[in-house]
Amino acid sequence: MCGIVGYVGNQQVVPVVIEGLRRLEYRGYDSAGIAVVDSRGEMHVRRASGKLRNLEEVLRQNPLEGLYAVGHTRWATHGRPSEENAHPHRSSSGRICVVHNGIIENYLELKRELQKKDHRFQSETDTEVVAHLIEQKLRDHPDIGFEGAFRAMLKEIHGIYALVAMSADEPDKLIAARLGPPVVIGIGEGEYFVASDIPAILPHTRDLFFLNDNEMAVVTRAGVRVTEAQGNEIKPQIQRINWDPIQAEKGGYKHFMLKEIYEQPRAVRETTEGRISLDTGRIFIDTMNIPDEEFCRFTDIKIASCGTAWHASLVAKYLIEEIARVPVEVDYASEFRYRNPILTPQTLMMVISQSGETADSLAALREAKDRGCRSISICNVQGSMMTREADCTIYTHAGPEIGVASTKAFTSQMVAAYIFALYLAQQRGSLSEEKLKWHTLHLSELPVKLEKLLSNSEIDYEELSKAFVLSTDFLYLGRGINFPIALEGALKLKEISYIHAEGYAAGEMKHGPNALIDSRLPVVVINTLDPSDEKSRLRYEKTLSNIQEVRARDGIVVAVVTEGDQDTRRMANYTIEVPSSSELLSPVLSVVPQQLLAYHIAVRRGCDVDQPRNLAKSVTVE
Repeated sequence: MCGIVGYVGNQQVVPVVIEGLRRLEYRGYDSAGIAVVDSRGEMHVRRASGKLRNLEEVLRQNPLEGLYAVGHTRWATHGRPSEENAHPHRSSSGRICVVHNGIIENYLELKRELQKKDHRFQSETDTEVVAHLIEQKLRDHPDIGFEGAFRAMLKEIHGIYALVAMSADEPDKLIAARLGPPVVIGIGEGEYFVASDIPAILPHTRDLFFLNDNEMAVVTRAGVRVTEAQGNEIKPQIQRINWDPIQAEKGGYKHFMLKEIYEQPRAVRETTEGRISLDTGRIFIDTMNIPDEEFCRFTDIKIASCGTAWHASLVAKYLIEEIARVPVEVDYASEFRYRNPILTPQTLMMVISQSGETADSLAALREAKDRGCRSISICNVQGSMMTREADCTIYTHAGPEIGVASTKAFTSQMVAAYIFALYLAQQRGSLSEEKLKWHTLHLSELPVKLEKLLSNSEIDYEELSKAFVLSTDFLYLGRGINFPIALEGALKLKEISYIHAEGYAAGEMKHGPNALIDSRLPVVVINTLDPSDEKSRLRYEKTLSNIQEVRARDGIVVAVVTEGDQDTRRMANYTIEVPSSSELLSPVLSVVPQQLLAYHIAVRRGCDVDQPRNLAKSVTVE
């Protein structure tokens, strides 16, 4: 969840590290710090609570220069957000420092033992114990050196971690280790980087690799050496990331979130590109490592995910069951392994994640693999832990998503799920060639429809947001495949505007939510229509009845409808039209107005849209 940036090279280290931390601000944090070793071999630490600009002000007043450095943005788990609890943390001598993402579960026990040996602690954190423990290992065995002491420390800590440490006594060296949260190593021209996520190092290099669990990297000016837990050296698989660094810049938009909303046509196009044939209707997934014959043996599919990805999973359930006719069960990943799910070798396990490092989703994936299941992931980040552990991955190709509230990653996940549903149907013979052609044609038209929707100047979201800026509660309603979109719309609003919002299945109105409706309650209703689909027409008519229920109780209706829908327009207080589409692709279009409405309400309320309070982009602890 936190940000890590370390650097060894010939550039001025402070600007490199601070700029890298700035590119990781989207991950969420409440304090920041940097440790630098200068040319005299002295270690200096600067820290500040709050935003990165506070640390920059500290550095302006007390500048630093050095040969190598490590920086960190912290999201509090142990100890309140404060300067003394900010990373990096130092040992008693001040010669060793550590930054850490994750949780050291046995830190209190270790801390008590170290205090008996005259170690004095300055913070409330679990991380500080790591620096002291390395120092103690060196006291006990001076001949093992910094690397040996670091490895000995790893054997004593329990929990999950991305750790980076440096010592003033061993110049131009960073040591990193991973068990859980991600660690990425960047390979530049005569310079090397350690980070917790790719955007931090993209301006300097696209050549990188991720550490695997229980691996350790020693980074020096001479290069990078990677070893596994027992100390055996291994050769990392370096990959080239094709993200353009400019993609991670705002590009003239006021916020990353707004930029990413407007990038959705491109993201959907690139997720689809090369995977469908309009001539034959064939689906191609070049990363599919599960043999064709196995797809006919799967009896069911389990999907586990968190947050926005869970809503994409609910859409995936509709798509897979409708198109491929395979039963699907969707779980919150955080709950999956705390029950006893029915898993067999005929179960296909799917996990969906933007980052590929979500701790709960990884735990669910491992649980299923341990019980003999084949696995597949839908993910946006090449080389992430999830993509390495799943049997195969459908990459979404959305590019870097910086805003904490997911937008383009969500639409790309739904499109990837659609492609997988078609692929599964193709392998199992569930759809004719003509029907596959019909689906691929509609899928190919989707980016143009998104562009049309986003360029519709008739919808003034800024003006619409004025009506709701003082609202304290929202209700979102949808039926069928639109129900997950109601959940996602409510999540977007609460994430970035801090307005309480609830998503509900429209058919459940009479079973409780009607009690909430009065003249102060805005109700967003998703009620698109595919006239060629009988079930869509039935859903549409039933949802019209729900709109009438809301209006009869003086509720304020904001309806998201298919263009040309006059029946809903006559009933609703406000109407937002989206281009017509097939029923199964309508969620990709109907979610966009909800993203924009949430964005403009949040901006009008003065909220930090890209970095909402208490949230992080990548949740790497359970």
